[in-house]
Amino acid sequence: MTNPLSDASSRVGSGLRIGVLALQGDFREHIHAVEAAGATGVGIRRPSELEDIDGLIIPGGESTTIDKLSRTFELRDPIRKRIGDGLPVYGSCAGMILLAEEIADPAKDLDGNPQQTFGGLDITVRRNAFGRQRESFETDLDFKGLDFSAGESGVDPVHAVFIRGPWVERVGPDVEILAQVDPDHASHTATLHGVARIVAVRSGHLLATSFHPEVTGEKRVHELFIRMIRGEA
Repeated sequence: MTNPLSDASSRVGSGLRIGVLALQGDFREHIHAVEAAGATGVGIRRPSELEDIDGLIIPGGESTTIDKLSRTFELRDPIRKRIGDGLPVYGSCAGMILLAEEIADPAKDLDGNPQQTFGGLDITVRRNAFGRQRESFETDLDFKGLDFSAGESGVDPVHAVFIRGPWVERVGPDVEILAQVDPDHASHTATLHGVARIVAVRSGHLLATSFHPEVTGEKRVHELFIRMIRGEA
């Protein structure tokens, strides 16, 4: 199931330069997604490459690996500064973990030090909350903020793929919940223990999802992010 861009949406990113953190994970798919919306996608591997971008995407992958590599490549502090200065940032799956201020179950290195995050979002996340790779699943979500895509029958749901995805266990007062997984619509409801789980949030210039819109042909989450950059959402 896909939601291809309309002619107007395919140009919404025109003139924008959007960086995608390209240390590990599915950064290529995110670059393709923003380019489909008319923006220029740029892989980010050096601090200097953060200087002339209009927004940044932190992709899915291994949050612990991206954390370590961001420090190795001296990107962690510059990214934290750009977030603090108001740079729009979207994190998907591992990217959500890296934008969180708190991890409920952080991985630890050999010295017992917990993994670090870039922070910015006043949320607590739990890693791999929906289970391991074999427990990946797909479902349709009601997703707030996509009114720009409304047709005669309203806004279509977002088809979401969860691959070792996190969920959000706490949101701060300035964080808006955009989507939740209902236990009745997940493929392994025992994991959810009868409670809807938060899987998409926004706070000001920051957006995060537990799932991977870049791998399903669902373009509207990236369009929402581009509209946030433009101040239109």
